Amino acid sequence: MPPSAAKSGNAPLADRMRPTSLEELLGQEPLMGTGGFLTQVLSANRLPSIILWGPPGSGKTTIARLIAKQSSLPFEALSAVFSGVKEVRAVVERAKSPVVAEAGGIILFMDEIHRFNKAQQDAFLPYVEDGTIILLGATTENPSFELNGALLSRCRVVVLNPLPEADLLLLLRRAIADVERGFGKLGLQLDEPLLQRIAHEAEGDGRYALNLLETLVTVSKVESNPRPLTLADLAACLHRRAALYDKSADAHFNLISSLHKSLRGSDVDASLYWLARMLAGGEDGLYIARRLIRFAAEDIGNADPQALSITLNAKEAYHFLGSPEGDLVLAQAVVYLATAPKSNSLYTAYQAACAAAKTTGHLLPPLHIRNAPTRLMQELGYGANYRYPHDYEHGYVAEEYLPEALRGQQFYQPIPRGFEREIAKRLAFWQRLKTQKNNKW
Repeated sequence: MPPSAAKSGNAPLADRMRPTSLEELLGQEPLMGTGGFLTQVLSANRLPSIILWGPPGSGKTTIARLIAKQSSLPFEALSAVFSGVKEVRAVVERAKSPVVAEAGGIILFMDEIHRFNKAQQDAFLPYVEDGTIILLGATTENPSFELNGALLSRCRVVVLNPLPEADLLLLLRRAIADVERGFGKLGLQLDEPLLQRIAHEAEGDGRYALNLLETLVTVSKVESNPRPLTLADLAACLHRRAALYDKSADAHFNLISSLHKSLRGSDVDASLYWLARMLAGGEDGLYIARRLIRFAAEDIGNADPQALSITLNAKEAYHFLGSPEGDLVLAQAVVYLATAPKSNSLYTAYQAACAAAKTTGHLLPPLHIRNAPTRLMQELGYGANYRYPHDYEHGYVAEEYLPEALRGQQFYQPIPRGFEREIAKRLAFWQRLKTQKNNKW
């Protein structure tokens, strides 16, 4: 294993402060201690192949290196950004040497493993399965989407979480106090609000927190001019951090799910927040509009028929205005949907009708409602005795429109909320008319 770059004073602070033991690792307590996954893995006779899934700066690379260090197995590190199947095969050949094989195999750390396409990922399969290599893959993307099922079935997926602000603060204090790897020799003075602001800006990313601290020290030139650092110093070097969002990846689905569920739960503030998060991340406003239109039909339906018109108009307005002017239109639609009465009666009715149609697709319509464009069809009884509802009082006549095998089936059951309350009254009125012994109007 090559010497760590952290030994070099020219390495970034985040690399120099990389934990050298599991005891220094922060933010992933469920993996540590008695019964923790890492503890169990390192005490086992045979390491499993592992996929480390977590956001940037959560410790994926550090954990891989610590596992390799404590296992004493040969360690090879590759990045799917710069490497291909050729480099993987070269590692496999080294792993097949008698010395390495006798030692228990070789650990291959593949950073950004999701960058390999599914065909490239197949190159790992036989060697992971027979133990030639122990694969430690790191990814910021959901393995369920980005890794093929065959590889996933041979690996243990470990989920890493963003670092809590308390751990980020501890990480920053370590860097300030560490004489050998950090800024201990400078005697830095940072008050608590400044440290808290750095931790807050990092949003769970330990690497970003340390990089921001290093930038603050460098830009403020405290090495040549020792002085307390302030929030004003931080503001001078702080740039807006890009939102943690990828329109084609897991964050995309998580945020649109959060928006949909917040709308369904009638939480207008949460709905606006998730909308803002998606727009800040660069999401296509028309995609959001399409999802709002679907929501209007699925979760509101006839409880407020106006909701569908509102969202359709919002889509047209956003298409006309674009962003950022059109963002407010989407916000208006979101507030309307969040505060509208909710009903999934339309959704469940349609699902039930689809299920019935799938299992009874052979049933023919009743004769009296069939089309009769030819004399033969008329002679066969098509359209015979059809009663025209407009000829009757209330515009309604008791009639059977479903196939005989489905008569009496009720798919749509409106709830007593919003406009569906009125629909329920109307249906009940028609049912009373239908059950009258004498159908005379």
